Amino acid sequence: MFEKHNQTNDERVEESAMYNQVVMDHFKNPRNVGVIEDADGVGEVGNPLCGDMMTIYLKVDEDEKISDIKFQTFGCGSAIAVSSMLTELAKGKKIAEAREITNKDVAEALEGLPKNKLHCSNLGADALHMAIQNYEDKKAGVTREPEERQEKHEHGEGETCYCPYCDVEISETAEFCEACQRDLTEEH
Repeated sequence: MFEKHNQTNDERVEESAMYNQVVMDHFKNPRNVGVIEDADGVGEVGNPLCGDMMTIYLKVDEDEKISDIKFQTFGCGSAIAVSSMLTELAKGKKIAEAREITNKDVAEALEGLPKNKLHCSNLGADALHMAIQNYEDKKAGVTREPEERQEKHEHGEGETCYCPYCDVEISETAEFCEACQRDLTEEH
């Protein structure tokens, strides 16, 4: 897994304090990491705003059950924990059951994520659904052009807005992040 190299020890301790024990366990001891070379389905998503990239690999048996599932994730601790938990939730399930797994299911199984990290659970569910779609397309002989995923930045009225790069609180109208010195001309 990767950590931010420019963080001090105090910043890393503060960051880990915002995560519960379940999230920290799945981050520090991720399950089902790796690649399935002859995967029956592959789903890949990425969030260009925060840099999280996630690939899910499926192996499906003749009973339409997910017999093996692996992931590769480049991203924050939440993205890694989400990938790990997602694979645990989907492994052994029939395709129809796995298709029903939502971002909310993943976040609840992790016993919550900080608000500014909930987008990671969206990536996990999306990657799984893309892998299932890829499996079903292969089975049906359908070829699709990959769709570019656009991460939506959403929060309700009065909720805090965070920089998509460094998670520092910013003004809703900010065009530049003072903390990480990045341009925020795209909608944040």
